[in-house]
Amino acid sequence: MAYRNNIKKILYGGDYNPEQWPEEVWQEDMRMMKKAHINIVTLNVFSWAALQPDEDTYDFTKLDKIMEYVGENGLKVCMATSTGAHPAWMAKRHPDILRTEIDGRKRKFGGRHNSCPNSPTYRKYAPKLAGELARRYKGYDNIAAWHVSNEFGGECYCENCEKAFRGWLKETYGTIEEVNRSYNTSFWGHTFYDWDEIVLPSFLSEHFDCNGRNMTMFQGISLDYRRFMSDSILDCFRLEYDVLKKEMPDTPVTTNLMGFYKELDYQKWGKYMDFVSWDSYPSPENTPAETALNHDLMRGCGGQDSFVLMEQTPSVTNWHPFNRLKRPGVMRLLSYQAAAHGADAIQFFQIRRTVGACEKFHGAVIDHAGRDDTRVFREVAQLGEELERLGDIFLEGRTPAETALLFDWDNWWAAEYSAGPSVRMKYLDAIKDYYAPLHSQNIPVDIISVTDDLSRYKVVFVPLLYMTKSGYDEKIREFVENGGTFVTTYFSGIVDEHDLVLPGGYPGRLKDVLGIWVEEQDALPEGEQNAFVYRGPEYPADILCDIIRLQGAKCVSAYQRDFYQRTPVITVNSYGKGKAWYVGTRSSQEFYRAFVSEIMQEAGVTGVMETPEGVEAAVRETKKGRVLFLLNHNTKEEGIVLEKEYRDLLEESVYHEGDLVILPAKGVRVLWAEI
Repeated sequence: MAYRNNIKKILYGGDYNPEQWPEEVWQEDMRMMKKAHINIVTLNVFSWAALQPDEDTYDFTKLDKIMEYVGENGLKVCMATSTGAHPAWMAKRHPDILRTEIDGRKRKFGGRHNSCPNSPTYRKYAPKLAGELARRYKGYDNIAAWHVSNEFGGECYCENCEKAFRGWLKETYGTIEEVNRSYNTSFWGHTFYDWDEIVLPSFLSEHFDCNGRNMTMFQGISLDYRRFMSDSILDCFRLEYDVLKKEMPDTPVTTNLMGFYKELDYQKWGKYMDFVSWDSYPSPENTPAETALNHDLMRGCGGQDSFVLMEQTPSVTNWHPFNRLKRPGVMRLLSYQAAAHGADAIQFFQIRRTVGACEKFHGAVIDHAGRDDTRVFREVAQLGEELERLGDIFLEGRTPAETALLFDWDNWWAAEYSAGPSVRMKYLDAIKDYYAPLHSQNIPVDIISVTDDLSRYKVVFVPLLYMTKSGYDEKIREFVENGGTFVTTYFSGIVDEHDLVLPGGYPGRLKDVLGIWVEEQDALPEGEQNAFVYRGPEYPADILCDIIRLQGAKCVSAYQRDFYQRTPVITVNSYGKGKAWYVGTRSSQEFYRAFVSEIMQEAGVTGVMETPEGVEAAVRETKKGRVLFLLNHNTKEEGIVLEKEYRDLLEESVYHEGDLVILPAKGVRVLWAEI
């Protein structure tokens, strides 16, 4: 559910901060927003200090005026709760609200994301403000959604968090003996006898800096602190969610996520959000596949199947080392890419460019010049007009995926806390290795969690499954037995959910379904590689080389060098009606493209359509039909031959089977066909 169910058009707008401007500017803003076909604004994101000058006083005078003004001009509102940054007076009078860093430094007032999530002061006043706002504005019929806080994040290591962590551990483990078992505290004499002996894992205790990396001596407690802090911040969202729902039960509530943001387990968060929204700010160096991967992750969080693009820049960011402009057509292209991967609304940060502080050079619909004839404004207006014409044609359309890629925050945290085997091994890199060739072949992909059902898929990729949680091996086993194709990689099946090594050899609980045993792992330093031959060409074996023994599986490819020459590097095992593949090293993009192509062909999974390199084809299906997005990420014109009849929704023309469609550089086509 993206925004209210009775909204039958794509909402288009962004963050609007009229409180930063004199009222005479508002009228011009309304004129320009209408010209740009903007129909929704996000209000009140960082107004806590203005709304609440002390503990007992609330002043909604200016917000009342703003709400009346946008309502008179026909704009929907995504109403924020303003709790992303607490007021200065609150920090002065109630210092428990201030965060403490991992090195023990207590912060002062400043910045944002600056509240301790376990502060009694924050947990009192944040939901109280949300309740005051909901009671005051629940009579307004133009509030499409509530937006809690803003880009939640930031860990804290204060005494309140330490006390709360002990409580979380009691609830999770029940006894101190189970904590000792789960953390293997007999190592280095760390046995706990009482709950108050447990201290936070920080640079004052278990953490240390190793060549710029934040490392830990006890992975179990550090992993749990990640889980606890994500849960603590989620609790803060839920406190506001509950008071908003009490006053306005029919209005959906969200908060803006940030893609692959390591600190928070968004797959868990998505289950508590009425709809997922997120802020997309790809760097100019990002590939189209990397941007699409973020969209697909957000689409799948909590089983939502769609999302709202809450923020993107219409032109330029301001925090990259080099803040390049989006070239002509790129904003439109990226907006349609978001829509193609599940976005039900397209929004910007920001509507009008601010004049001071750290975001004054961040892009906006209305620039400092305040004109409606700039290149950026014209592009925004063009997109707005197109979205208005499209109406609800793809609204809440679903992605018809037969392929899934597992991403798991616990694995991300645990694998990169591991003391060995290689500092070069990165969880997100392993995910991208397999997503990129799927994207290049226009194969729809669901990014799933360990709680999601596998039965709807033909192929499931699970790269670097370092942590095999209890019961997940059974889910994989059942999937393969019933005819599915399962693919996993090096450094998989090593530990359980407490980061304790599973005895009996790697890959632990997956040995039977994979039909192998990994005896050793060779970590290669940068510049050194092994090699293997796959279907003719030779490919590099890099970062980690698993030395594999067969226990029923078939060797598909073997290492070419070193003492483990001729031992398996790629294996396949028939299990029930399906197959389980193991790739025991990291290789090149060329290998992954060839390997994934064979897996897909054998499983009978095809892409949306064949396109030239750099042209993306993605589909959303609704009850009414099939919307095909053709996206040319190249800097030159490309042509595509259609395999069936389509209607061009933007050009209002009809293409027949065999017709050639021309996409200009950075061009987009939105085509329609009956299912």
